[in-house]
Amino acid sequence: MKYRIAAIILSVLLFTGCAELTQILQTASTVQELTEADVISGLKEALIVGAKNAAGRLSSEGGYYSDLAVKIPLPDEAKVIVDNVSKIPGGEKLLEDVVLSINRAAEDAAKEVAPIFVNSVTQMTVTDAFGILKGADNAATQYLVKTTYNELYNLYRPKISISTNKDIVAGISAQESWTTLTGKWNTVANSIAGRLAGFKPVTTDLDDFLTKKALDGMFLKVEGEELKIRKEVSARVTPILQKVFGSLDNK
Repeated sequence: MKYRIAAIILSVLLFTGCAELTQILQTASTVQELTEADVISGLKEALIVGAKNAAGRLSSEGGYYSDLAVKIPLPDEAKVIVDNVSKIPGGEKLLEDVVLSINRAAEDAAKEVAPIFVNSVTQMTVTDAFGILKGADNAATQYLVKTTYNELYNLYRPKISISTNKDIVAGISAQESWTTLTGKWNTVANSIAGRLAGFKPVTTDLDDFLTKKALDGMFLKVEGEELKIRKEVSARVTPILQKVFGSLDNK
């Protein structure tokens, strides 16, 4: 009886060991099939696919304005205006016009983001590439932020500036709406009554603020696309994505 029990236990251990060994060998085989070129190509492809998908969503009407995760509010410095908007003639409508306008400007500029991302993807070292592959779920996006943010800002801001000066809402540009809003507020803030009340003029650079917020929203959406590619087989729309990110599925 003891020998039979021992035999059963040994069989279970051997079976489990073989299954684990098979999985390890399969995983090792997959990793060995991945070359440096595969990993770099796969990561670039992931960033390009993610950027195009993110840009496509954000460039549609309401892409920013209707999405609370990325909707661009007035600059923090303008909080004093929001809190005292009733003191400005027609202030509430001006407030809504400028919020809508700056989000429409961001949506307009987002149409040009995908090519900028593609052109800004830099060469990756072997260490960088495998580190990203095996890293956190947003490792590729963070690498992109680190290596391309300044270049993207310099390329994106002029487009934002063009967009904020376009007649977008009711024939009025975002820049005109912002200038009107802050101009009316600053008139109040610079008056004797305004100074006595402790009001401060608003001098925020709208294009700088909008560019940073728009890029934050864009990277947030790229991060979401990266997560899909890492976790969802259906999001791997090209063979290289299937090969590179499929290597992570059994880990």
